[in-house]
Amino acid sequence: MSAESFAESSATTPSSDAPLLVVNNLKTYFKTDRGLVRAVDGVSFTLERGRTLGVVGESGSGKTVLARSIMGLLPKRDVERSGSVKFEGVELVGADNSLMAQYWGDQMAMVFQDPMTSLNPVMRVGKQITEGLRQHLDISKDHANQTALALLSSVGIPEPERRLRQYPHEMSGGMRQRVMIAIAIACGPKLLFADEPTTALDVTVQAQILDLLQTQQRDRYMAMILVTHDLGVVAGRTDEIAVMYAGKIVEKAPTKVLFSNLRHPYTEALLSSIPKISDPSHTRLKTIGGRPPNLINPPTGCKFSPRCAYATDKCRTEEPPLSAPDSDGHQFSCWFPVELSAKQTSGVR
Repeated sequence: MSAESFAESSATTPSSDAPLLVVNNLKTYFKTDRGLVRAVDGVSFTLERGRTLGVVGESGSGKTVLARSIMGLLPKRDVERSGSVKFEGVELVGADNSLMAQYWGDQMAMVFQDPMTSLNPVMRVGKQITEGLRQHLDISKDHANQTALALLSSVGIPEPERRLRQYPHEMSGGMRQRVMIAIAIACGPKLLFADEPTTALDVTVQAQILDLLQTQQRDRYMAMILVTHDLGVVAGRTDEIAVMYAGKIVEKAPTKVLFSNLRHPYTEALLSSIPKISDPSHTRLKTIGGRPPNLINPPTGCKFSPRCAYATDKCRTEEPPLSAPDSDGHQFSCWFPVELSAKQTSGVR
């Protein structure tokens, strides 16, 4: 997309009632020596201002690639990206990095999965926070330092003055993740991506980080996309959930609707794999048999059929489309959807 056409598309002021983000048939393929990897294969959804969408699925389902593709953070070489991503009515697919830089940090930001590899190990924390502030907000060095101090305090970091002078390796994993959140929210973005933000953190710190994200999202009226493999994480922290498998959304619904009436066997399998406190000690954990499909040469029909307990010949030969939203906004792609009562899902909080 040229600078002129991008500027023209940006000139229209969007209505406050319009969705913040509209993704339509987004595809992201990677060219490899073995063939084309269909990492994201026709994903569509809408995200309103101030709302939280949970994107759930196993490793390799396309969650992280979806988030990075929306933000335009993928390499240009050997990547095919098509479809539409409209942020406040502005088309972002096709925009180059110089134009996307106007959006990164200022309009949309990401909390990456591993803060130890995302933070610069040879730059003090204070410098990493103020860098984006000075670039996007055009403020003085002193003003940026004071803002960085306030940000560290807002994300619950003790002794923020001392922490500003430290390097990432001098902090714990939970502290580094808080720094990542401070950097992400520094310029007041309208959309925040949280990509597995609690990976490698202990359970107590996980809850603290998720609570912090939820508080910041609510206080700042940000929209948020929370990427995780754990349905338990998104159960009480999202407005809507999209379940991904093999690069596609296989089920999507408001959070309460999905947990009270999930329809896709893959969603059922994910839910069943969550350990329950009510289970007796030493209860064997439930797993999903088999492995995720090869995205270079996926199976015919429903991509989950080789692992599905309910699969029939039709499932193995015909791929089910994602249904139109019902009266509750529930969508799923399955020829023979499961029936699961609210009582069976009541163990998730």
